[in-house]
Parts: sequence; C-alpha cells; structure tokens
Amino acid sequence: MSDLSLPHTDMPANSWIDRFVPSWAQPYARLMRLDRPAGTWLLLLPCWWGVVLAGEGLPDFWLMFLFALGAIVMRGAGCVVNDILDREIDRKVERTRRRPLACGAVKLWQALALLAVLLLIGLGVLLRFNAFTIGLGVASLALVFVYPLAKRVTWWPQLVLGLAFNWGALVGWSAVRGDLGWPPLLLYVAGVFWTLGYDTIYAHQDRRDDAQIGVKSLALRLGDSSPPWIAGFYALALLLLATAGHAAALGNAFYPALLAAALHARWQVEGWSMNDPADCLRRFRSNRDFGLLVLAALVIGKNL
Repeated sequence: MSDLSLPHTDMPANSWIDRFVPSWAQPYARLMRLDRPAGTWLLLLPCWWGVVLAGEGLPDFWLMFLFALGAIVMRGAGCVVNDILDREIDRKVERTRRRPLACGAVKLWQALALLAVLLLIGLGVLLRFNAFTIGLGVASLALVFVYPLAKRVTWWPQLVLGLAFNWGALVGWSAVRGDLGWPPLLLYVAGVFWTLGYDTIYAHQDRRDDAQIGVKSLALRLGDSSPPWIAGFYALALLLLATAGHAAALGNAFYPALLAAALHARWQVEGWSMNDPADCLRRFRSNRDFGLLVLAALVIGKNL
C-alpha cells in the first residue's frame, strides 16, 4: 500500500506555489510542474554532462546557466504538450486526474497560449548558442511532440522519453565545440539507458490505471521482472558513461568517482517496493542525485 502521508497525485497540496504564486497563476505553474522539479533536473543534467565533457577544466558557468534556464522552460513546454494530448487519459488516472487541464482549471486555449510563450522563451535561449547547436536544438522538438503519443502505440514509451530527455548531452557538447563526436554520442546513449531505468520505476505507480485504460509502458510489459531489467539498464548506462569518459580522455580519477553513481544505482534497485507508489516516486526522484554524482565524476575527470 502507498504511504498515506504522501498523496498519490501529481498536484500536491501546500507546495511553495500555494504560498508564493498569485492565485490566478497557480494553475499555470502547476501545468509547468514548477512544484515538481525532479523532471527539470533530469532534463538539465545531461546538458551539464555534455558541457563538462566538451570543455577544459571547470565548466563554463554562463553556459551552465543558459542550460538551466532552458531546461526549466522546455520541461514546462513538454509538460504542457503532454497534458494537452493526455487530458482525457489523465481524468481516468488517480495520480493525474487533478492536473490543471484534466480538472478544468486551465482551458485548452490557455494551455496553447502558455505553450507559445514558453517556446518563444526557449528559442531566445537557443539563439545564444552557435549555429550548429541551434539546428540541433530545433531538431529535438520532434521528440518533444512525439513522446506523449508513444504510450498509445508501443510498450517502450520510456525509450522515446530517453531519446528526448537526453538530447541535451549532444547540445551541451556542441555548445562548447560546435560539432559532435563519439564522446557525446556515447554520453547520449548512456543517458537513454539511464532514463529506461528511472522512468520504468516511475511508471510502476500507474500500472493498474494504465492497464485499465489501455495505455502501454515498460512497467506493464516487464511486470514483476522489472528489477533485473532496470539493473541491466543502469549497468549499461554506467558502462557507456565510462566509455564516453575514456573517449574524451578524462583523467583516471573519473572512474573511481563514477563508482559513487554505481552504488546509488544499486541502492535504487535493491529493496525497491514496486507495488508501493510512494517508494516508486522516492527512488525516481533520487535520480537527481545519481545525475549529480555523474556530473561530479566528470568534473573530477577533467581536473584531476
């Protein structure tokens, strides 16, 4: 059973939004998931990985700031797209039925207007980069719009999410170097496997509802055999991260530093209660820490 102290909903009560955001703006802030920063971190961290892997010494903090702003805006835009396309499904799922579009707090035209504003801000951030990076960033929009539809047609929507959420590994590298190569490509694929792991954990919250309404996920496809699969996804992610570090000629200190991320991934799988939505959410959110450990390992590898 879930922890009753943690409401099984995407719209938690008594968040900072309730205290600091004007009442008229609160539904829009919730539509962007500003009160749920885990997704923003998971979008941002591959960008920072790419910046560090491509650079020399300490990272360019201006680039890091631009990517942080872009992650907030584009994660918000992705959530708006997702909720527009899924508003009928969301009304049937306990965790999502109180989302602003699903419950009627935001109308469709208002969501579309917010999406337009967010995309314009995102474009403004993107135009601060070099021409190659601008083109690469625009190309990612196709994945942003495809992902919400994936669960209708494939058991592997987590793969589509991974392709979208880790595009920043390529963009982060190209923002520094103006090109691509094997190190960022290996980093990108590592991120995809990482997403297969953490989003399958996340999807276990909705297994019962998803089965009833007919949408697909790896949580449903793998069922009780999920833990060894997730362990395998994390193992491949870590192997590819190490290979990317080798391809980028990182210092030897990178590899023992990466061990901390490996131990964190092991903790995620060991003792995981897949039928407890609160535990699924807790371990999913902890992937911010996994990503920060990888970031620290990359910085160490660049400087030691």
